[in-house]
Amino acid sequence: MGKNLFGLLLIISVLFSSCIPTRDLIYLQNKNETDVETSISAVAAKPYRLQINDVLSISIKANDPKLVEIFSTTNGGAEVGKSEASLYFDGFTVDDHGNIRMPILGELNVIGYTLDEVRQNIEKQLLAEYFKKEANIFVIVKLAGFRYTINGEVGSVGTKTLFQEHVNIMEAIANSGDITLVGNRKEVAIIRKTPTGSETHVVDLTDSNVVNSPYFYLQPNDYIYVKPLKQKTWGTGKTGIESLGTILTLISLATTAFLLLRR
Repeated sequence: MGKNLFGLLLIISVLFSSCIPTRDLIYLQNKNETDVETSISAVAAKPYRLQINDVLSISIKANDPKLVEIFSTTNGGAEVGKSEASLYFDGFTVDDHGNIRMPILGELNVIGYTLDEVRQNIEKQLLAEYFKKEANIFVIVKLAGFRYTINGEVGSVGTKTLFQEHVNIMEAIANSGDITLVGNRKEVAIIRKTPTGSETHVVDLTDSNVVNSPYFYLQPNDYIYVKPLKQKTWGTGKTGIESLGTILTLISLATTAFLLLRR
């Protein structure tokens, strides 16, 4: 009787230790006792400053379309139907010196500038050298897609591109097929390139306070890694039923081996 009780307790303890708790799967939980409204506007408003290898999409419009064409890398200055591949080949890549090369305008230094500052600099040069104020020039400067790389316990790994200006960590993960059941939502690593090197920061996506983190909103070329939970290494199963099935299989194998050895 004592052995049976011990075996039952052992099975129950293994089931509880191998199952993944619900609190480890739910995003943005309020872990404080009091409800506190969080604000992410300050984080979202922080402008991105261009770095090496960024690709820019720059378009120029004015009253004289023929004059505008000489500043464009596309056929006839067409801006419609751009794919990710065409943006890469027709866009302006920031080189190792922090410059881009534009037709007629030549090399422009953009490293460390915001997109709006680059737009203003181009408009100033165009007005000073090629256009009059009456030309009504209109310059658009955007990143040629928001690129990030994600790896680890997600549905779809690899380098992703989203065509929007701001991307947060939750959107990036959703775009990658979500974190798997054996992915550690409490320790998601974000590796970010900076002018002084690379920075690594770990965020807890089960905590609602993550929205106040400066890493909640990604920057272009961020690398995201989702670590596996220890349950994946154990291989006992993600749910109680899976764990019970594993335990019963092991017991059956042990019983079979014991009976064979007794013969």
